[in-house]
Amino acid sequence: MFNRMHRLSRHWKARRKDRELSSLCSDDPKLYLEEGLLERKCPDIDLQVLLELPPGLDYNEWLASHTLAFFDHINLIYGTISEFCTMSGCPEMTGPGLRTYLWFDEKGKKTRVAAPQYIDYVMTFTQKTISDESIFPTKYANDFPSSFESIVRKILRLLFHVLAHLYHCHFREVVLLNLHAHLNCVFAHLTLFNARFCLIDSKETEILHDLVVALKLQPEGDVSHTETSSTTGGTGNTGSTGSSSAAVGSAQQTATTTESCEAANTTTASSSSSQSSGSTGLPSTSVQRRSSRCEDSYLQCEVPLLNEPLMGRQETVAGVSH
Repeated sequence: MFNRMHRLSRHWKARRKDRELSSLCSDDPKLYLEEGLLERKCPDIDLQVLLELPPGLDYNEWLASHTLAFFDHINLIYGTISEFCTMSGCPEMTGPGLRTYLWFDEKGKKTRVAAPQYIDYVMTFTQKTISDESIFPTKYANDFPSSFESIVRKILRLLFHVLAHLYHCHFREVVLLNLHAHLNCVFAHLTLFNARFCLIDSKETEILHDLVVALKLQPEGDVSHTETSSTTGGTGNTGSTGSSSAAVGSAQQTATTTESCEAANTTTASSSSSQSSGSTGLPSTSVQRRSSRCEDSYLQCEVPLLNEPLMGRQETVAGVSH
């Protein structure tokens, strides 16, 4: 009897080990680029409506609205496959193109952590930040901080890392759950929003440039995003290291992209300033206006009911700072 139980235990451990090894990320052909899996829930017109700053609405309010939407939907999708993202199956936070993301602790020290821990840090930090009234104000006469855009940049960069990991390591599970169209829609929304307001550095987004092309999110002939072999380091709480197969005129193209982004942001800032002149502040219904526009657009796309997401834990996590 004892020998039989011992054999069953060894067999169960072997099957568990095989399952964990099979989930390790590899450089297999990118499943997310297959033509049959490039569908999106929302048509292009819905995403375009989401992008432009509505007349009379504060620019920071618009950034806050989209940031909340991105966090909610990326958190939902990750929650559905979190059981497959394990410490042993994903020992590092990786993305396409051999990209590895490092976490910076509160003392500025780089730390190589497993993907589940990294993503938990991301969700916890984001949850704490958007719940902070001094950063994401929801009450009448409370203003956004002067550093609000830089905070949004950091949050969107972290959320992009989560998307990159989902596509690189867990897209097969996403497809099995029939959520790939929703994931592609969220990625398209973030990509087009970033293209409009230039909030994420091109060195971060280049690893999924092939998906941008496959989803036809970039106009033909636009080569402003080219993969480079340089190592990119994040500021704040994260860093990333990566290598790509080629580097073609990246400095000149990055400069061109930067100039166009600065011009777009200058136009947006001046427009927002002119719209808000003569007003005493946002109305008390700013919270409802902030969340309803983005959420309603997704709801109209018949998004399937997802399992309860892995929300950022409320307790303090080492390495997370405002």
